Amino acid sequence: MSLRKSDFLSISRITLAILLLHSALPLIAQYPGQVTRTSHDAPVLRSIAVLEWTGEPGHPKTSRLVPVAVFDGSRIEGEQLQDGGIYMARPQPLALSGEVEYELQQNGHPLGLFDIKNAGQEQGSWVGYGSWKPLPAPKPKPSMAEVARSMRESAEEDSDKPILHRKHPAGEAPSGTGSTGSTSPSTTSSPSAPAPASDSDRPTLHKRDSSETSTSSAPATDSDRPTLKKGRTRPPEDIGHVDSLPDVTDHNRPRLMRGKSSNNIEVLPTLMGLPPDMQQAVAISDAKTRPEHPWTFIWANPDDEAKMKSSLETMARDALGLTPPPPSPAPRKPTSRKTAQPAPAPPPPAPLLDENFRVFELAYGSGATLVLTARTDGPLNQQKFVTLIAQPDFYANLLILLKYVANGAHLDDTPRMRLIDAVDALADNRGELLFELRGATQRQFALYRVLRGQAEKLFITGPGEFGQEIR
Repeated sequence: MSLRKSDFLSISRITLAILLLHSALPLIAQYPGQVTRTSHDAPVLRSIAVLEWTGEPGHPKTSRLVPVAVFDGSRIEGEQLQDGGIYMARPQPLALSGEVEYELQQNGHPLGLFDIKNAGQEQGSWVGYGSWKPLPAPKPKPSMAEVARSMRESAEEDSDKPILHRKHPAGEAPSGTGSTGSTSPSTTSSPSAPAPASDSDRPTLHKRDSSETSTSSAPATDSDRPTLKKGRTRPPEDIGHVDSLPDVTDHNRPRLMRGKSSNNIEVLPTLMGLPPDMQQAVAISDAKTRPEHPWTFIWANPDDEAKMKSSLETMARDALGLTPPPPSPAPRKPTSRKTAQPAPAPPPPAPLLDENFRVFELAYGSGATLVLTARTDGPLNQQKFVTLIAQPDFYANLLILLKYVANGAHLDDTPRMRLIDAVDALADNRGELLFELRGATQRQFALYRVLRGQAEKLFITGPGEFGQEIR
């Protein structure tokens, strides 16, 4: 049986395809997946921190910034929030790098800016020190008179611009010399005639200076937006100093001296411990400028807020054991109308100390989210602390989403929850509740997301089991 030439070509093509397939199999096994181009709209880093200070806002006596979390949008969902105290620590974490700028917020409204100057460790945790700066003054809007004057000046400038006319051919009269079509000897030209004199009023084109081009082409930077980046620092000079010893007769003997340090770190007043007059505010550093998002809930009826607060305080007293039991009914005695006494007034409700009641709208159109924290009176080991998160239903009844009670005698086992503020930790226009979990000797910070009638713990700082029991 003989094979034709076309059969040999077919067999060769099949053999070549099989060899290429076998050679590509190891490459396919090593290929992890499709490589996609990085999008320009990819999320950037966003740092969430807490500024603590004593004194007046804007002019603190002492201050420090405690990093909480860093939102890394490049990671998969569930792993996007990283501990700000250890994220990319070299040795200080990225959130406390020099010249990182934070925007201070209260209820979503900006308070000022805080620039990191240096960082240090307090009780094993990194904190940053810096200066509180006021917000940049907004640019005033021009008045109608200024706008009209600017338009008039622009029109006048346009009227002074030179106009280019087409050059007339030789022997042709310009349009403004009349209709006879005759030309004067002064307007005619010949090949042997000399070149006409240059017109001083004629505009000339000049080549732009290279320095001007590089300056104008450089993109303008917005110095007002907060950025999470490390500022430029000058490296120390590598210079050796050689001096002669003063008490040695041999003047040619060299003397080694340590070079002067160029790292002049400004030491600012630092906040130590947890003083009772310490104040706290949310701090955010983000490379993108985002619109202001206040978290205040506006009640349709202002009286509803007082009713909701009274109901939540009653629930807090019940959780703290401050509600006295109802009095047992006294035996009824037959009395006349003249000797009948009115029923005694109920005792006033027990006071709630350090009460903090806030109402948030954590997303546009999401309704009210109520938070109340308080404590009882007495020595620390006898105090009780309560935290309540609630939302009203369609019938104006409060639904408790989280109820947490801590005992002052076991704060390291059940820390106290202190509300700081609402903050957009994930840069998705939805607010999370930021709490401080304060124990007797340690503390942590936790973020809670309120969604679909539940308060879920989204993130907690620090290692170990401290604060993990809070759900």
